[in-house]
Amino acid sequence: MARGVIFDVDGTLVDSVDLHAQAWQDAFRLFGHDIDIHAIRSQIGKGGDQLMPVFINKEELKEIGKQLEKRRGDILRDRYLQKVRAFPHVRDLFKRLREDGIKVALASSAKEAELAFYKRVAGIEDLVDVETSADDAEKSKPHPDIFEAAVSRLGIASADIVVVGDAPYDAEAAEGAGLRAVGLLCGGFAEADLRKAGCIAIYRDPADLLAYYDKSPLWPVSKPRERSLPG
Repeated sequence: MARGVIFDVDGTLVDSVDLHAQAWQDAFRLFGHDIDIHAIRSQIGKGGDQLMPVFINKEELKEIGKQLEKRRGDILRDRYLQKVRAFPHVRDLFKRLREDGIKVALASSAKEAELAFYKRVAGIEDLVDVETSADDAEKSKPHPDIFEAAVSRLGIASADIVVVGDAPYDAEAAEGAGLRAVGLLCGGFAEADLRKAGCIAIYRDPADLLAYYDKSPLWPVSKPRERSLPG
């Protein structure tokens, strides 16, 4: 049961994981690295500071890291961003939460400008109480910094907050921040990986979470629940 919900964005609210992977692959190639798209995709959900060290060594990271990440951002904006679409019923889910008095936060490894675009795509600009992005954290997911910033801004006890994300890195970051995590499969990560990372419940996508809202960990603290969650 919850008083606040923190949502990841990429792969959770908007269908963008493959596009991010393509942008990173294009950027790596410009710097002489031909990396398998599936290997890159498996790392989406991390910010660039955590993704790049998986594929380049410390010396290269120091030499080209800032340029590489900037080119990735430029490529995403110019080639792929306009292809991003929201998953079905994201706005309906957010409206339900707001109607039940639950505060809603976004906590994404995306840059602030990307996050603003995703809110417009999902039609939730008027339904978000708090947001944090890569610009608000020293380290991105799977480190807990972004979620910790969101908790601070929500002003709600960690025990009453639930994180919703699509990647194991969301669940790991949530655990590091002392938060419970719910996993969504729409980002393409395996259910087994989400459970191993610590997700307490798994749903197909935002529409599925909305359909089972009354039985989910998102159910508001303020409303007594007649039936308990299945074991």
